[in-house]
Amino acid sequence: MSDHSVFAPLLPSDHVRHSCSSDGDDNAREPHVILTVDELSTGGDTTNVSEVDDNPYAFIGANRFDMPGSTTVDPFRNNTPKIQGLYEWLKIVVCLPIALLRLVLFGLSLMVGYVATRIALQGWKDRNNPMPKWRSRLMYLTRFSARTILFSFGYQWIRRKGKPAPRAIAPIVVSNHVSYIDPIFFFYELFPTIVASESHDSMPFVGTIIRAMQVIYVNRFSPTSRKHAVNEIKRKASCDQFPRVLLFPEGTTTNGRSIISFQLGAFIPGYPIQPVIVRYPHVHFDQSWGNVSLAMLMFRMFTQFHNFMEVEYLPVITPHENRKESASRFAQRTGHAVASALNVVQTSHSYGDVLLLSKALEANQENPSLYLVEMAGLEAAFHLSSLEAVDFLDVFLSMNPDSRGQVEMHDFLKVLRLKPCNLSEKMFGFIDVQNSGKITFKQFLVGSAHILKQPLFHQACESAFTACDSDGKNYILEQEFGDSLMLSIPGSSNNEIHGLFNLFDADGDGKISRDDFIVCLRRYPLLIALFSPCLLRQIFP
Repeated sequence: MSDHSVFAPLLPSDHVRHSCSSDGDDNAREPHVILTVDELSTGGDTTNVSEVDDNPYAFIGANRFDMPGSTTVDPFRNNTPKIQGLYEWLKIVVCLPIALLRLVLFGLSLMVGYVATRIALQGWKDRNNPMPKWRSRLMYLTRFSARTILFSFGYQWIRRKGKPAPRAIAPIVVSNHVSYIDPIFFFYELFPTIVASESHDSMPFVGTIIRAMQVIYVNRFSPTSRKHAVNEIKRKASCDQFPRVLLFPEGTTTNGRSIISFQLGAFIPGYPIQPVIVRYPHVHFDQSWGNVSLAMLMFRMFTQFHNFMEVEYLPVITPHENRKESASRFAQRTGHAVASALNVVQTSHSYGDVLLLSKALEANQENPSLYLVEMAGLEAAFHLSSLEAVDFLDVFLSMNPDSRGQVEMHDFLKVLRLKPCNLSEKMFGFIDVQNSGKITFKQFLVGSAHILKQPLFHQACESAFTACDSDGKNYILEQEFGDSLMLSIPGSSNNEIHGLFNLFDADGDGKISRDDFIVCLRRYPLLIALFSPCLLRQIFP
């Protein structure tokens, strides 16, 4: 069969044999009850009936899934989020007068830099071309102000190893990202063009200064914005009149004890890249910007005798085969170089994990790190967006996970408005790949994504809506919904049907529109199993 039909996995073998014989295939196998999509399309072996019976999603071609490997590393955790120990408290008391002086120096430096930048930008309209040299010279005052800001934060000296490569050799620089101190240092040291989130433009003082760096703005959730940013990186990297381009390919800050997956924006243009690594050696105070507020981090910096920072410029990495190397392979080689120089591992976490961590923190979870899933790997495997993963976490958190981040079946069924029965137990068992009686968020996410991204999922949703909408009026009433539900969960009470109906009826108007139906199944893709009997009834009335 060339067409992907949602009914294909449900066809009995004699239908398949008849279909195949019309194409001249006389070697069809003896029938089993159910065939998977892959088998129908390839003519392979039939599925074992008992396996299909235990899998409530076989009707859309979804086989049982294997869980990706996990790591216990939390690359975002700050090791000293609170002030602890007598030494730290004594040091803060002693440094308080110094902190006040540093705060004054910080404010004056920021004001001088801001005024100098405003003068440099005054009357400059042609922002798409390189900044005129006389304006760039005015920015030296802002760069000096950046160094005094670093001094005010306790970085009286900064250890450097290696040197920046000439721009003509390496027009793009990438660095690991640990703290808000990183971009301040690079602004002072290199005065590069940076790639930054659009939200930075509205930040007081900072927005004005980064505009002078001819910033390339990007909205990480917009494919159009990301594509535009890559084109701008290419354009500015190819012109010697622009400063070199600086990117933090991790896309967020980490704690420096590992690096996370690299975004590809720096590597798609195919220009030579100089990696730079930043370290913040410490004993009592972790300077990384992790699970700690900006105000607390600044206060801790102001109340240290000295904060250590090391910057190392690594050898330039050139794409293989005259810029024909794939961006992902180029990023992988660069990531390996950075990880080796730092003597750390590179994980598959991404900015999506930061969003999940923030969501877990908002929900006051005891151990938010349990909800990190290494999103880069899942994005690649399932084409799952970070925002979709956050929506799934919202559903999972409503299931009342325990202190270990696990959910039992009765809480799972409660959120999905299902009663304990043969089908609902199979749905839970599909996710519970370890047969432990509990599921983790990663299991729930991978299982849901596995169903959601099946090629036949959307068609199954459309067909299920059509099957429930018995008279074609383009909406489903509660009675019709209950009739369809009785085929999959016989003996459901009116209250149970009403509860599930309300889950689909998002706007509460007493009927389920097509949009209501599809949106609900995209949010709760596991519920598609409820409609396999009514789909079967369409084929075999």
